[in-house]
Amino acid sequence: MTTDTLFRRMNPISGEIASEARAQTPDDARAAVDAAASAMPAWAALGPNARRAALLKAADAVAAKGDAFVAAMMAEIGATEAWARFNIMLGASMLREAAALTTQVAGEVIPSDKPGCLAMAMREPAGVVLGIAPWNAPVILGIRAIATPLACGNAVVFKASELCPRTHGLIVEALGEAGLPEGVVQLVTNAPEDAAEVVGALIDHPAVRRVNFTGSTAVGRIIAVRAAQNLKPCVLELGGKAPLLVLEDANLDEAVKAAAFGAFFNQGQICMSTERIIVVDAVADAFLEKFAAKARTLVAGDPREGAAPLGAVVDVKTAEKLSGLIEDAVAKGAHVIAAGEASGVLVPAHIVADVTAGMRLYAEESFGPVVAVIRARDEADAIRIANDSDYGLSASVFSGDAARGLKVARQIRSGICHVNGATVHDEAQMPFGGVGASGYGRFGGKAGIAEFTELRWITVETEPGHFPI
Repeated sequence: MTTDTLFRRMNPISGEIASEARAQTPDDARAAVDAAASAMPAWAALGPNARRAALLKAADAVAAKGDAFVAAMMAEIGATEAWARFNIMLGASMLREAAALTTQVAGEVIPSDKPGCLAMAMREPAGVVLGIAPWNAPVILGIRAIATPLACGNAVVFKASELCPRTHGLIVEALGEAGLPEGVVQLVTNAPEDAAEVVGALIDHPAVRRVNFTGSTAVGRIIAVRAAQNLKPCVLELGGKAPLLVLEDANLDEAVKAAAFGAFFNQGQICMSTERIIVVDAVADAFLEKFAAKARTLVAGDPREGAAPLGAVVDVKTAEKLSGLIEDAVAKGAHVIAAGEASGVLVPAHIVADVTAGMRLYAEESFGPVVAVIRARDEADAIRIANDSDYGLSASVFSGDAARGLKVARQIRSGICHVNGATVHDEAQMPFGGVGASGYGRFGGKAGIAEFTELRWITVETEPGHFPI
Protein backbone atom coordinates (compact mmCIF):
# COMPACT_ATOMS: atom_id res chain seq x y z
CA MET A 1 0.00 0.00 0.00
CA THR A 2 1.51 3.34 -1.02
CA THR A 3 1.23 6.69 0.68
CA ASP A 4 0.88 10.23 -0.60
CA THR A 5 2.18 11.80 2.61
CA LEU A 6 4.96 14.31 1.94
CA PHE A 7 7.87 15.52 4.02
CA ARG A 8 9.76 18.76 3.55
CA ARG A 9 13.44 19.58 3.40
CA MET A 10 14.17 23.15 4.46
CA ASN A 11 16.92 25.37 3.06
CA PRO A 12 19.63 25.44 5.79
CA ILE A 13 20.34 29.15 5.18
CA SER A 14 16.94 30.76 4.56
CA GLY A 15 14.66 28.30 6.32
CA GLU A 16 12.40 28.23 3.26
CA ILE A 17 11.06 25.01 1.78
CA ALA A 18 13.80 23.55 -0.41
CA SER A 19 11.94 20.44 -1.58
CA GLU A 20 9.10 18.05 -0.87
CA ALA A 21 9.19 14.29 -1.30
CA ARG A 22 7.06 11.25 -0.55
CA ALA A 23 7.31 9.99 3.02
CA GLN A 24 7.32 6.34 2.06
CA THR A 25 6.62 3.57 4.54
CA PRO A 26 8.24 0.17 5.11
CA ASP A 27 5.46 -1.34 2.98
CA ASP A 28 6.33 1.09 0.17
CA ALA A 29 9.98 0.08 0.51
CA ARG A 30 9.15 -3.61 0.23
CA ALA A 31 7.02 -2.90 -2.84
CA ALA A 32 9.97 -1.09 -4.43
CA VAL A 33 12.15 -4.17 -3.94
CA ASP A 34 9.46 -6.38 -5.44
CA ALA A 35 9.28 -4.12 -8.50
CA ALA A 36 13.06 -4.11 -8.91
CA ALA A 37 13.20 -7.90 -8.60
CA SER A 38 10.54 -8.23 -11.31
CA ALA A 39 12.42 -5.91 -13.66
CA MET A 40 15.87 -7.42 -13.10
CA PRO A 41 15.72 -10.61 -15.26
CA ALA A 42 15.16 -8.70 -18.49
CA TRP A 43 17.93 -6.21 -17.66
CA ALA A 44 20.36 -8.97 -16.68
CA ALA A 45 19.58 -10.83 -19.92
CA LEU A 46 20.64 -7.88 -22.09
CA GLY A 47 23.99 -8.13 -23.81
CA PRO A 48 26.78 -6.02 -22.34
CA ASN A 49 26.74 -3.54 -25.18
CA ALA A 50 23.03 -2.89 -24.71
CA ARG A 51 23.63 -2.09 -21.06
CA ARG A 52 26.63 0.01 -22.10
CA ALA A 53 24.51 2.07 -24.50
CA ALA A 54 21.87 2.70 -21.83
CA LEU A 55 24.47 3.84 -19.27
CA LEU A 56 26.14 6.16 -21.77
CA LYS A 57 22.77 7.78 -22.50
CA ALA A 58 22.26 8.10 -18.75
CA ALA A 59 25.58 9.94 -18.40
CA ASP A 60 24.49 12.44 -21.04
CA ALA A 61 21.11 12.85 -19.36
CA VAL A 62 22.76 13.64 -16.01
CA ALA A 63 25.03 16.22 -17.65
CA ALA A 64 22.03 17.81 -19.38
CA LYS A 65 20.33 18.35 -16.02
CA GLY A 66 23.25 20.42 -14.75
CA ASP A 67 21.31 23.56 -13.91
CA ALA A 68 18.60 21.60 -12.12
CA PHE A 69 21.20 19.76 -10.03
CA VAL A 70 22.91 23.05 -9.11
CA ALA A 71 19.63 24.61 -7.99
CA ALA A 72 18.65 21.56 -5.96
CA MET A 73 22.02 21.26 -4.23
CA MET A 74 22.09 24.95 -3.35
CA ALA A 75 18.59 24.81 -1.90
CA GLU A 76 18.81 21.52 -0.04
CA ILE A 77 22.36 21.48 1.36
CA GLY A 78 23.75 25.00 0.84
CA ALA A 79 26.31 23.84 -1.73
CA THR A 80 28.31 26.21 -3.90
CA GLU A 81 27.93 26.07 -7.67
CA ALA A 82 31.54 24.88 -7.98
CA TRP A 83 30.85 21.87 -5.78
CA ALA A 84 27.60 21.09 -7.59
CA ARG A 85 29.25 21.26 -11.02
CA PHE A 86 32.06 18.99 -9.80
CA ASN A 87 29.42 16.51 -8.62
CA ILE A 88 27.73 16.52 -12.02
CA MET A 89 31.01 16.07 -13.89
CA LEU A 90 32.21 13.17 -11.75
CA GLY A 91 28.76 11.58 -11.57
CA ALA A 92 28.52 11.49 -15.37
CA SER A 93 32.06 10.09 -15.48
CA MET A 94 31.03 7.31 -13.11
CA LEU A 95 28.20 6.31 -15.43
CA ARG A 96 30.59 6.28 -18.40
CA GLU A 97 33.07 4.17 -16.43
CA ALA A 98 30.27 1.79 -15.51
CA ALA A 99 29.33 1.58 -19.19
CA ALA A 100 32.91 0.56 -19.97
CA LEU A 101 32.74 -2.16 -17.31
CA THR A 102 29.88 -4.08 -18.91
CA THR A 103 32.30 -6.12 -21.03
CA GLN A 104 34.70 -6.54 -18.10
CA VAL A 105 32.35 -8.69 -16.02
CA ALA A 106 34.53 -11.64 -16.90
CA GLY A 107 35.56 -14.99 -15.46
CA GLU A 108 38.30 -17.47 -16.22
CA VAL A 109 38.98 -21.07 -17.12
CA ILE A 110 40.81 -22.84 -14.29
CA PRO A 111 42.87 -26.00 -14.91
CA SER A 112 41.18 -29.02 -13.35
CA ASP A 113 42.91 -32.17 -12.08
CA LYS A 114 39.95 -34.22 -13.32
CA PRO A 115 40.45 -35.50 -16.90
CA GLY A 116 38.00 -33.98 -19.37
CA CYS A 117 36.62 -31.48 -16.88
CA LEU A 118 36.25 -27.91 -18.12
CA ALA A 119 36.22 -25.74 -14.97
CA MET A 120 35.14 -22.12 -15.11
CA ALA A 121 34.82 -19.24 -12.68
CA MET A 122 31.91 -17.07 -13.82
CA ARG A 123 30.59 -13.76 -12.51
CA GLU A 124 26.83 -13.31 -12.51
CA PRO A 125 24.54 -10.55 -11.20
CA ALA A 126 24.07 -10.82 -7.44
CA GLY A 127 20.42 -9.75 -7.33
CA VAL A 128 18.70 -6.58 -6.22
CA VAL A 129 21.26 -4.13 -4.82
CA LEU A 130 20.28 -1.66 -2.09
CA GLY A 131 22.17 1.61 -2.47
CA ILE A 132 22.02 4.13 0.39
CA ALA A 133 23.65 7.49 -0.40
CA PRO A 134 24.35 10.56 1.76
CA TRP A 135 23.74 14.25 1.23
CA ASN A 136 27.24 15.71 1.17
CA ALA A 137 28.26 14.73 -2.38
CA PRO A 138 24.78 13.79 -3.52
CA VAL A 139 25.26 13.35 -7.25
CA ILE A 140 28.63 11.61 -7.02
CA LEU A 141 27.64 9.26 -4.22
CA GLY A 142 24.10 8.74 -5.48
CA ILE A 143 25.35 7.62 -8.89
CA ARG A 144 28.11 5.55 -7.31
CA ALA A 145 25.44 3.61 -5.42
CA ILE A 146 23.73 2.74 -8.71
CA ALA A 147 26.12 2.67 -11.69
CA THR A 148 28.37 -0.37 -11.21
CA PRO A 149 25.54 -2.57 -9.88
CA LEU A 150 23.59 -1.75 -13.07
CA ALA A 151 26.61 -2.48 -15.27
CA CYS A 152 26.82 -5.92 -13.68
CA GLY A 153 23.19 -6.69 -14.55
CA ASN A 154 21.61 -6.03 -11.17
CA ALA A 155 18.52 -3.99 -10.41
CA VAL A 156 18.87 -1.25 -7.78
CA VAL A 157 16.74 0.18 -5.02
CA PHE A 158 18.11 3.64 -4.33
CA LYS A 159 17.37 4.98 -0.83
CA ALA A 160 17.66 8.75 -1.07
CA SER A 161 18.95 10.96 1.71
CA GLU A 162 16.30 12.78 3.73
CA LEU A 163 18.41 15.94 3.39
CA CYS A 164 18.46 16.04 -0.42
CA PRO A 165 15.54 14.04 -1.84
CA ARG A 166 15.14 16.36 -4.85
CA THR A 167 18.79 16.05 -5.83
CA HIS A 168 18.68 12.28 -5.57
CA GLY A 169 15.36 12.18 -7.38
CA LEU A 170 16.89 14.02 -10.32
CA ILE A 171 19.37 11.16 -10.77
CA VAL A 172 16.55 8.64 -11.17
CA GLU A 173 14.69 11.03 -13.48
CA ALA A 174 17.79 11.25 -15.69
CA LEU A 175 18.10 7.46 -15.83
CA GLY A 176 14.47 7.18 -16.88
CA GLU A 177 14.87 9.85 -19.55
CA ALA A 178 17.86 7.93 -20.89
CA GLY A 179 15.64 4.93 -21.54
CA LEU A 180 16.62 2.53 -18.78
CA PRO A 181 13.90 -0.13 -18.53
CA GLU A 182 11.08 0.73 -16.19
CA GLY A 183 11.53 -0.67 -12.70
CA VAL A 184 15.24 -1.43 -12.90
CA VAL A 185 16.03 1.52 -10.60
CA GLN A 186 13.56 2.19 -7.79
CA LEU A 187 13.71 5.38 -5.72
CA VAL A 188 12.73 5.29 -2.05
CA THR A 189 12.29 8.53 -0.11
CA ASN A 190 11.30 8.72 3.54
CA ALA A 191 10.81 11.23 6.33
CA PRO A 192 13.75 11.37 8.78
CA GLU A 193 11.75 9.81 11.61
CA ASP A 194 10.96 6.74 9.47
CA ALA A 195 14.53 6.08 8.28
CA ALA A 196 15.34 3.18 10.62
CA GLU A 197 12.17 1.26 9.81
CA VAL A 198 12.41 1.85 6.06
CA VAL A 199 16.08 0.85 5.83
CA GLY A 200 15.46 -2.18 8.02
CA ALA A 201 12.65 -3.33 5.74
CA LEU A 202 14.87 -2.89 2.69
CA ILE A 203 17.80 -4.84 4.15
CA ASP A 204 15.51 -7.63 5.38
CA HIS A 205 13.79 -8.17 2.02
CA PRO A 206 14.87 -11.56 0.63
CA ALA A 207 15.40 -10.19 -2.89
CA VAL A 208 18.04 -7.70 -1.71
CA ARG A 209 21.37 -9.51 -2.07
CA ARG A 210 23.90 -6.68 -1.67
CA VAL A 211 23.93 -3.51 0.41
CA ASN A 212 26.10 -0.47 -0.24
CA PHE A 213 26.09 2.44 2.17
CA THR A 214 28.03 5.69 2.33
CA GLY A 215 27.63 7.74 5.47
CA SER A 216 28.59 7.95 9.11
CA THR A 217 30.44 5.23 10.94
CA ALA A 218 27.73 5.09 13.62
CA VAL A 219 24.98 4.34 11.09
CA GLY A 220 27.30 2.07 9.10
CA ARG A 221 27.73 -0.17 12.13
CA ILE A 222 23.95 -0.52 12.47
CA ILE A 223 23.57 -1.38 8.78
CA ALA A 224 26.45 -3.88 8.93
CA VAL A 225 24.83 -5.69 11.86
CA ARG A 226 21.42 -5.81 10.16
CA ALA A 227 22.96 -7.08 6.93
CA ALA A 228 25.03 -9.68 8.81
CA GLN A 229 21.88 -10.99 10.45
CA ASN A 230 20.59 -11.59 6.92
CA LEU A 231 23.97 -12.94 5.68
CA LYS A 232 24.18 -10.19 3.07
CA PRO A 233 27.52 -8.67 2.02
CA CYS A 234 28.02 -4.92 2.40
CA VAL A 235 30.20 -2.23 0.91
CA LEU A 236 30.59 0.44 3.59
CA GLU A 237 32.29 3.79 2.99
CA LEU A 238 32.12 5.59 6.30
CA GLY A 239 33.75 8.44 8.22
CA GLY A 240 37.28 9.75 7.94
CA LYS A 241 39.93 11.75 9.74
CA ALA A 242 42.32 12.16 6.83
CA PRO A 243 45.89 13.17 7.71
CA LEU A 244 48.08 15.31 5.47
CA LEU A 245 51.75 14.93 6.40
CA VAL A 246 54.20 17.75 5.64
CA LEU A 247 57.81 16.57 5.91
CA GLU A 248 60.78 18.92 6.24
CA ASP A 249 61.73 18.61 2.55
CA ALA A 250 58.20 19.37 1.27
CA ASN A 251 57.34 22.14 -1.16
CA LEU A 252 55.37 24.24 1.29
CA ASP A 253 53.50 26.23 -1.34
CA GLU A 254 52.19 23.02 -2.90
CA ALA A 255 51.35 21.60 0.52
CA VAL A 256 49.38 24.73 1.42
CA LYS A 257 47.34 24.58 -1.79
CA ALA A 258 46.48 20.92 -1.23
CA ALA A 259 45.73 21.45 2.47
CA ALA A 260 43.37 24.36 1.82
CA PHE A 261 41.52 22.48 -0.89
CA GLY A 262 41.35 19.28 1.14
CA ALA A 263 40.26 20.93 4.37
CA PHE A 264 37.81 23.53 3.11
CA PHE A 265 36.33 22.50 -0.28
CA ASN A 266 32.59 21.90 0.20
CA GLN A 267 33.04 23.34 3.70
CA GLY A 268 35.06 20.27 4.73
CA GLN A 269 32.02 18.05 4.25
CA ILE A 270 33.71 15.32 2.21
CA CYS A 271 34.61 11.88 3.54
CA MET A 272 38.19 12.46 2.32
CA SER A 273 38.45 16.00 3.74
CA THR A 274 41.79 16.86 5.34
CA GLU A 275 41.04 16.78 9.05
CA ARG A 276 44.60 16.61 10.44
CA ILE A 277 47.61 18.45 9.08
CA ILE A 278 50.67 16.84 10.64
CA VAL A 279 53.76 19.02 10.17
CA VAL A 280 57.30 18.24 11.32
CA ASP A 281 58.66 20.88 13.69
CA ALA A 282 61.42 21.97 11.33
CA VAL A 283 58.92 23.59 8.92
CA ALA A 284 55.84 23.97 11.10
CA ASP A 285 56.09 27.73 11.64
CA ALA A 286 56.79 28.46 7.98
CA PHE A 287 53.95 26.21 6.83
CA LEU A 288 51.48 27.68 9.29
CA GLU A 289 52.27 31.23 8.22
CA LYS A 290 51.56 30.42 4.57
CA PHE A 291 48.53 28.28 5.38
CA ALA A 292 47.01 30.96 7.61
CA ALA A 293 47.31 33.56 4.85
CA LYS A 294 45.38 31.27 2.50
CA ALA A 295 42.74 30.32 5.06
CA ARG A 296 41.93 33.95 5.90
CA THR A 297 40.61 34.37 2.35
CA LEU A 298 38.12 31.53 2.64
CA VAL A 299 34.96 33.22 3.87
CA ALA A 300 31.49 31.68 3.79
CA GLY A 301 28.38 33.10 2.13
CA ASP A 302 25.01 32.26 0.62
CA PRO A 303 25.89 30.13 -2.43
CA ARG A 304 22.98 31.58 -4.39
CA GLU A 305 24.83 34.90 -4.42
CA GLY A 306 28.03 33.28 -5.71
CA ALA A 307 30.29 35.78 -3.93
CA ALA A 308 32.10 33.54 -1.43
CA PRO A 309 34.36 30.49 -1.83
CA LEU A 310 32.54 28.57 0.93
CA GLY A 311 28.83 27.87 1.25
CA ALA A 312 26.84 26.60 4.23
CA VAL A 313 27.32 23.63 6.48
CA VAL A 314 24.34 21.35 6.30
CA ASP A 315 22.54 22.39 9.50
CA VAL A 316 22.77 24.34 12.74
CA LYS A 317 23.61 21.16 14.65
CA THR A 318 26.80 20.84 12.62
CA ALA A 319 27.75 24.45 13.31
CA GLU A 320 27.21 23.88 17.03
CA LYS A 321 29.37 20.75 16.98
CA LEU A 322 32.19 22.64 15.27
CA SER A 323 31.97 25.40 17.84
CA GLY A 324 32.23 22.83 20.63
CA LEU A 325 35.30 21.21 19.08
CA ILE A 326 37.01 24.60 18.75
CA GLU A 327 36.14 25.67 22.30
CA ASP A 328 37.46 22.41 23.73
CA ALA A 329 40.75 22.74 21.85
CA VAL A 330 41.25 26.38 22.87
CA ALA A 331 40.55 25.55 26.52
CA LYS A 332 43.32 22.94 26.36
CA GLY A 333 45.96 25.19 24.79
CA ALA A 334 45.28 25.40 21.04
CA HIS A 335 44.90 28.68 19.17
CA VAL A 336 42.62 29.55 16.26
CA ILE A 337 43.19 31.31 12.96
CA ALA A 338 39.95 32.02 11.12
CA ALA A 339 38.56 33.87 8.12
CA GLY A 340 35.90 35.43 10.33
CA GLU A 341 33.13 34.60 12.78
CA ALA A 342 30.51 31.96 12.12
CA SER A 343 26.95 33.13 11.50
CA GLY A 344 24.42 30.34 11.78
CA VAL A 345 25.28 27.73 9.15
CA LEU A 346 27.78 30.03 7.45
CA VAL A 347 31.10 28.93 8.95
CA PRO A 348 34.31 30.32 7.40
CA ALA A 349 37.63 28.49 7.32
CA HIS A 350 39.11 27.76 10.76
CA ILE A 351 42.63 26.51 11.50
CA VAL A 352 43.12 25.13 15.01
CA ALA A 353 46.88 25.10 15.62
CA ASP A 354 48.90 23.18 18.21
CA VAL A 355 46.30 20.45 18.59
CA THR A 356 47.35 17.63 20.92
CA ALA A 357 46.04 14.18 21.77
CA GLY A 358 43.98 15.39 24.72
CA MET A 359 41.66 17.49 22.56
CA ARG A 360 38.43 16.25 20.98
CA LEU A 361 39.46 17.63 17.59
CA TYR A 362 42.48 15.32 17.57
CA ALA A 363 40.29 12.22 17.23
CA GLU A 364 36.70 13.26 16.38
CA GLU A 365 35.63 13.79 12.79
CA SER A 366 34.64 17.46 12.43
CA PHE A 367 33.06 17.18 8.95
CA GLY A 368 33.20 20.93 8.57
CA PRO A 369 35.59 23.78 7.68
CA VAL A 370 37.71 23.25 10.80
CA VAL A 371 41.13 21.60 10.49
CA ALA A 372 43.63 20.60 13.18
CA VAL A 373 47.35 21.34 12.80
CA ILE A 374 49.48 18.92 14.79
CA ARG A 375 53.25 19.21 15.25
CA ALA A 376 55.45 16.13 14.87
CA ARG A 377 59.09 15.73 15.93
CA ASP A 378 60.16 13.96 12.75
CA GLU A 379 59.03 11.58 10.02
CA ALA A 380 58.56 8.62 12.36
CA ASP A 381 56.50 10.72 14.77
CA ALA A 382 54.38 12.02 11.89
CA ILE A 383 53.61 8.45 10.80
CA ARG A 384 52.74 7.51 14.38
CA ILE A 385 50.31 10.43 14.68
CA ALA A 386 48.77 9.68 11.28
CA ASN A 387 48.04 6.12 12.42
CA ASP A 388 46.74 7.23 15.82
CA SER A 389 43.14 7.12 14.61
CA ASP A 390 40.29 4.66 14.33
CA TYR A 391 39.66 5.90 10.78
CA GLY A 392 41.55 5.00 7.63
CA LEU A 393 40.04 6.33 4.41
CA SER A 394 42.34 8.85 2.71
CA ALA A 395 45.76 10.32 3.51
CA SER A 396 48.46 12.46 1.93
CA VAL A 397 52.23 12.89 2.26
CA PHE A 398 54.24 15.88 1.04
CA SER A 399 57.96 15.38 0.45
CA GLY A 400 60.48 16.68 -2.05
CA ASP A 401 61.65 13.09 -2.51
CA ALA A 402 58.99 11.00 -4.24
CA ALA A 403 60.62 7.72 -3.19
CA ARG A 404 60.60 8.87 0.43
CA GLY A 405 56.99 9.97 0.09
CA LEU A 406 56.01 6.55 -1.26
CA LYS A 407 57.86 4.81 1.57
CA VAL A 408 55.95 6.90 4.13
CA ALA A 409 52.64 6.42 2.30
CA ARG A 410 52.97 2.66 2.57
CA GLN A 411 53.30 2.94 6.34
CA ILE A 412 50.02 4.82 6.77
CA ARG A 413 46.95 2.71 7.49
CA SER A 414 44.39 3.91 4.96
CA GLY A 415 42.60 2.66 1.90
CA ILE A 416 43.87 5.64 -0.12
CA CYS A 417 47.06 7.69 0.08
CA HIS A 418 48.46 10.37 -2.23
CA VAL A 419 52.05 11.54 -2.43
CA ASN A 420 52.27 15.31 -3.06
CA GLY A 421 48.52 15.50 -3.69
CA ALA A 422 45.40 16.42 -1.74
CA THR A 423 43.50 13.96 0.41
CA VAL A 424 40.40 14.84 -1.66
CA HIS A 425 40.82 13.01 -4.96
CA ASP A 426 38.27 10.79 -6.67
CA GLU A 427 38.20 9.12 -10.08
CA ALA A 428 35.54 6.74 -11.31
CA GLN A 429 37.96 3.95 -12.25
CA MET A 430 39.89 3.81 -8.97
CA PRO A 431 39.32 1.35 -6.09
CA PHE A 432 37.74 3.59 -3.46
CA GLY A 433 37.26 2.64 0.17
CA GLY A 434 38.82 2.54 3.61
CA VAL A 435 39.90 0.43 6.54
CA GLY A 436 39.03 0.43 10.24
CA ALA A 437 36.22 2.78 11.21
CA SER A 438 36.14 4.05 7.60
CA GLY A 439 34.50 0.82 6.48
CA TYR A 440 35.28 -2.02 4.09
CA GLY A 441 34.79 -3.05 0.48
CA ARG A 442 35.66 -1.01 -2.59
CA PHE A 443 33.70 1.05 -5.09
CA GLY A 444 35.13 1.90 -8.50
CA GLY A 445 36.47 0.10 -11.57
CA LYS A 446 36.98 -3.65 -11.54
CA ALA A 447 36.99 -3.65 -7.73
CA GLY A 448 33.31 -2.72 -7.90
CA ILE A 449 32.55 -5.66 -10.18
CA ALA A 450 33.77 -8.05 -7.48
CA GLU A 451 31.48 -6.41 -4.91
CA PHE A 452 28.27 -6.58 -6.96
CA THR A 453 28.47 -10.02 -8.58
CA GLU A 454 28.45 -13.64 -7.46
CA LEU A 455 31.52 -15.65 -8.42
CA ARG A 456 30.39 -19.14 -9.37
CA TRP A 457 32.33 -22.31 -10.15
CA ILE A 458 30.76 -24.17 -13.07
CA THR A 459 32.09 -27.32 -14.75
CA VAL A 460 31.37 -29.21 -17.95
CA GLU A 461 32.38 -32.88 -18.17
CA THR A 462 33.62 -33.87 -21.65
CA GLU A 463 34.58 -37.50 -20.96
CA PRO A 464 32.77 -40.48 -19.39
CA GLY A 465 32.81 -40.39 -15.60
CA HIS A 466 34.85 -42.72 -13.38
CA PHE A 467 33.77 -42.96 -9.75
CA PRO A 468 34.98 -45.14 -6.85
CA ILE A 469 31.51 -46.55 -6.15
